[in-house]
Amino acid sequence: MVNYQSAALDRTFAALSDPTRRALLARLDEEDGITVSELARPFPVSLPAIMKHLDVLSDAGLIEKTKSGRTVTCQLRAEPMKQAMTWLQHYERYWTEQLDRLAAFLEEDDSWPASPASPSSGASRRRRRSSSKPGRSPKR
Repeated sequence: MVNYQSAALDRTFAALSDPTRRALLARLDEEDGITVSELARPFPVSLPAIMKHLDVLSDAGLIEKTKSGRTVTCQLRAEPMKQAMTWLQHYERYWTEQLDRLAAFLEEDDSWPASPASPSSGASRRRRRSSSKPGRSPKR
């Protein structure tokens, strides 16, 4: 059997699968070259937990850690994401074809009424305000 999987691609997707790691990458995108302590500050988890997340990101090649004395700084390295984007773009045609078919079907089918909330609908009007006062409605 041919192996179509790349270990680097697997590590990239595994690293990106966690929301905390994605948030760390987003923070590094805003402030490149930030210390680990500054990077961990807004997160409600311990510094050792952040260090484990950073190790996963580093193993995937998504960040680079440099140590100067006792201070560790991190920098974003987006190159591994390019391989992931290439892989995703290969399969993009499948979902765009499905969406194109759905749009064509909806445009052809006259039995579907136009949505009144749709900006393309000429019959859409603002709804009148109800005459009752705000708050609880009386029991009936």
